[in-house]
Amino acid sequence: MATLNFGGVEETVVTRQEFPLEKAREVLKNDTIAVIGYGVQGPGQSQNLRDNGFNVIVGQREGKTFEKAISDGWVPGETLFSIEEACKRGTVIMCLLSDAAVMSVWDVIKKHLTPGKTLYFSHGFAITWSERTGVVPPADVDVVMVAPKGSGASLRSMFLEGRGVNSSFAVYQDYTGNALERTLALGIGIGSGYLFETTFEREAVSDLTGERGSLMGAIQGLFLAQYEVLRENGHTPSEAFNETVEELTQSLMPLFAAKGMDWMYANCSTTAQRGALDWMGPFHDAIKPVVQQLYASVKCGDEAQKSIDSNSQPDYREKLNEELRQLRESEMWQAAATVRRLRPEAD
Repeated sequence: MATLNFGGVEETVVTRQEFPLEKAREVLKNDTIAVIGYGVQGPGQSQNLRDNGFNVIVGQREGKTFEKAISDGWVPGETLFSIEEACKRGTVIMCLLSDAAVMSVWDVIKKHLTPGKTLYFSHGFAITWSERTGVVPPADVDVVMVAPKGSGASLRSMFLEGRGVNSSFAVYQDYTGNALERTLALGIGIGSGYLFETTFEREAVSDLTGERGSLMGAIQGLFLAQYEVLRENGHTPSEAFNETVEELTQSLMPLFAAKGMDWMYANCSTTAQRGALDWMGPFHDAIKPVVQQLYASVKCGDEAQKSIDSNSQPDYREKLNEELRQLRESEMWQAAATVRRLRPEAD
């Protein structure tokens, strides 16, 4: 493990240099890794593990997603099975189902958690709010987590590019005495860039806060507010969208992602510098109370319960699709579709 300085705070991380792929293969050489669920994280993690030389099988219900797994090279009866059969065969059960789906098949998974097996998650939700989800593992298995800080699609695409999405890791229950080593081996196996330690609770709380905040919820709210103000004051959809979204995502984000916000500020116009520095304070002061309210709602379990209640409704998918349709067909994102078509093709 390496100790790195993050803005004056020292933190221990695990890199591929300290824990090379060869060591990960050795740690898990006698294991069958059963990836349960082939939705968001399943494809990326399972294919990366397979390409890295691990013994992997997939468990998935029959249907469209099952067919997708076949198209990705998983063979029914050999490396692709029902959820129950995969759980039975696996010594490491990687539970990559959605939170609602975990609850619905937990009895099947639990039945096959025989002593000494490893139960793996990529999200702390089910364990952190176990009194709400009913997910309580038996005491004689290891319970671990590796949570990539990116989508399953990003995990796969960056792996194919020779890079990796950074991941957090945690050990919730160490029955065998080898849970930490096995967790790190799985983290390296799925193609993590580097691994940083957390707990199931911290991961769940920070994840729900992030996706409701700056990663998705808050950024859509900010985009829409600025777009609406520009449109209400006579700016065209193209101008409003370009000044609100396109310039940020296509030009500025790559700059501060690569070199930091200060570097981006230093390399834009003096007018932009002054305005950004002056206005970041009022935005911070306006937004922080909302983030504090959000964090409190996540921490106490209210957000988890809302998700459980919503996702358990029989018409959940129809309601979700309607909300997404309204988002997709809003003027701002219709403008986005037009702008994307006008982007020049790469040479």
